[in-house]
Parts: sequence; structure tokens; C-alpha cells
Amino acid sequence: MDWSSIGRNLRAYRRESGLRQEDLARAAGVSGNYIGMVERGEKIPSLETLVALLNALHISADMVLTEVVESGYTVKESLLAEQIGRLPQRERRRIHAVVEVLVQQAEYEEGNP
Repeated sequence: MDWSSIGRNLRAYRRESGLRQEDLARAAGVSGNYIGMVERGEKIPSLETLVALLNALHISADMVLTEVVESGYTVKESLLAEQIGRLPQRERRRIHAVVEVLVQQAEYEEGNP
């Protein structure tokens, strides 16, 4: 299991929030060095620390754990659908066409045309 995705996702949401590692650390009650280690995948936060980080970032656990838990891909798909839904119709059609080609290619490679 790729636990480092937790750190990558935390980093992405921290940056999206405009916070520095030190800001997030202070809000979650940990050190800036610890945040860096988590973001690089060197440490896995305890449940208590993970909850503190999620609360400091105002995000839910599924947003960070999407690549770790099996149902997380459903969440990721929902987030992508939401992002795509905000685009103009022309762009949505173009993205859907690309995804259809990728799905066809994946099916072909798995022998399920």
C-alpha cells in the first residue's frame, strides 16, 4: 500500500489553502519538521494527528485517503466530476472523448474489447 499518497495529498491541500508548513504545524500542534516528513512520505501521522491536520485544513479524511482506501477512488471520481462540471460544455465534451479513448485502450489491453 502506498502510504506516501497521504503526505502528497496533505501537501496539495496545504498549498491550495495558501499555508506554509509552519502554519499547518502550528494549527495542528506539531512541528514544521514533522509536517515535512509526512508530506515526503517519511512518516505516517497517527489518527489523532491526522484528524488535527484535516481540521486545520478544513478537509475531510476521504480527500486525503483517496489512494489508500478502496472506496477512495469513488471520492476522487466525484471530485473530478465536480471539477469537470464547472467547465464550459465544449471542454467537458473534449474531456469525455479523451476518457472514452483511454477506457477503450484499457479494455483492449486487458483483452475485453
